[in-house]
This record gives sequence, C-alpha cells and structure tokens, in this order.
Amino acid sequence: MRGKRRRDLENLWFETYYPFDEGTPRMRRLPYNKLFHVTSLYTEEELKTSAAYNALRTLAHAGNGINVRLEGPGDSRIMWQVNDPVDGEGWSSEQCDMIRCLLPHIRHTVRVRQALSGAGALGSTMTELLDATGLGIVQLDARGRIVAANDRARSLLWTGDGLSDNGGLLFARTRRDNAGLQELVGRALPPFGVEVAGGSTTVERPGGLPPLVLHVIPVGQQEKNYPAWPVAALVLVVDPASEADLDDGVVAATLDLTRMESRVAVLLAQGMSVNQIAVTTGRKESTIRSHVKSVFAKHGLSRQAELVRLVQSLIGAPQAQG
Repeated sequence: MRGKRRRDLENLWFETYYPFDEGTPRMRRLPYNKLFHVTSLYTEEELKTSAAYNALRTLAHAGNGINVRLEGPGDSRIMWQVNDPVDGEGWSSEQCDMIRCLLPHIRHTVRVRQALSGAGALGSTMTELLDATGLGIVQLDARGRIVAANDRARSLLWTGDGLSDNGGLLFARTRRDNAGLQELVGRALPPFGVEVAGGSTTVERPGGLPPLVLHVIPVGQQEKNYPAWPVAALVLVVDPASEADLDDGVVAATLDLTRMESRVAVLLAQGMSVNQIAVTTGRKESTIRSHVKSVFAKHGLSRQAELVRLVQSLIGAPQAQG
C-alpha cells in the first residue's frame, strides 16, 4: 500500500473480511482484461452498509480502487486491485492506460513466481538458482550469450531436447519456436534507451514429450550478483515431464481413482493443460474435463490447483506393484 506491502492488512482482510465480501463473487464473473472501479462491485446500499467495502475504503485506501481479472497459468485466475490514486483526484485516462500497459507484466510475474515456487526456489539469489533442481536456469549477458547454466539446463542443451547452445547463443529446436524465443530475448536485452520487458513462451520437443515452458526475465542492475559475469537476463526452463516423479498406479490406489482419472490428474500435476492432455491421450477435451470433474467430486475439490497440490503430495511414493 502506497508502495509498501502491508502483510498485516493482507492477513486481516483474508481472515476477517474476504469470506463475506459481497464484491468478491461478482469480481470472479468480470470479463478478462477490463478495468472496473471497486464501487461497481457493490450496490448503493452495500456501499453504505458493507463491512468489507468499508474496510477497503478506510484501511486499504481502495474505496475508489481499480479491479481487473486476468487469466493466469493453467486454469488459474489473477485478481489485481490498484488502490486509490495518491493525489486523490480520481482516475485519469492516462493512469488507466498505464494500468492496461502493466497487465502483461503482471501475468508474466505471476507465471515466473509460480514456476519458482514449484521448484522450491522462490526468493533465491541467482547463485542459489543455479543449484535449483526443479528448474533449468540459463543466464545471459547483455549480448544474449550464455554465461552460466545449471545441470538441468546443460542436460537439455547437450541433448538438444528442445533447446541448444549454438555458438554460445540459446536456440530453440524449431524455426517458429526459435523466432519466439529470440523475440523475447531481444525484449529482455533491448538497445540502450528502450524499456526492457520479460515474457514467456513454449518450445516443442521431440518424442511427443510435453513442450518446455520458458520464462525470460530481465535482470536489474541492483540484482546482478555475478561481478565477473554481467548477467543481464535469466531464462527459466520448466520441464513438465520431469517436474513430478509420480506413478499413475499409486495415485489411482491412494486417491481411489480410475486409471484414466489418475492419468489425467498426474498430467495436470506435471503442468499440462486440458488441451495438451487431450492431444497426448487421444481423447476429446470434454472427456478430459469430465474426468477432472469426477476427481473433484470424489475429493470435494473445486479448483485444479487443489487437485495439483493433492497429487503432488504423493511425489516419491513407492510405485504400485503390478
């Protein structure tokens, strides 16, 4: 709030006001990428009587905030709220345009944080990232040349598994994927005077494996902790096929699922989308969604993120005996 994070207010909101906030279910139905004033989520009467709105107005200084709903990674959703303008003059068209320009960066930040969290590397320094076992990490200098990579990334580069080291430069396997990758690297390492930007893309792999997910992140000067190697950008490589060491039989037996339900649950936990699972298994998307709903019903779940956490809790369990 006002440039500083207030965890005390966050905890107060989620523990006290969030459960009965009248505006929350309405926000979940908002169109994606559209800006809405907080006041539009409440009736005229609720603006006077709602304890949740009153807390937004007095504690969070967001009585005239801007809300926006975005599509997140997988089937997740991002809810973003911008508090009242500091000048107290209301929202100008220029300020609203600035918020719209930030939306792609918000999405990218969430994707990167989820990837780091899934690898147990959230909050790590760049030195520590090189030791992160759940991610491939490639560090690039200002010219886009590879200056460091951890074992995970080196393995992919050496085998040409979707990515390769081409004369010290990072290349994708197919021409189309490489064009997208080089565009992202160019945005993260632009000419002097041009604003930097990160982004995400996918890279196809041979053998029918799910595509690699790449997050390209520009590195600010204050974050460069490699004095001998001026790191200017990071490329985080997420390999859905190896993120989880899960056995379909264990998942089926432990969670009382059919073989197909278990297969779908494991693929979701490995980072595949419903569409990718349908292609991989040769079934229709509607069939895959039906399996997901069946698992939800068996375990009282309502979101795919809950299912993923449940399945990932079985990582490393002994394999089922045939």
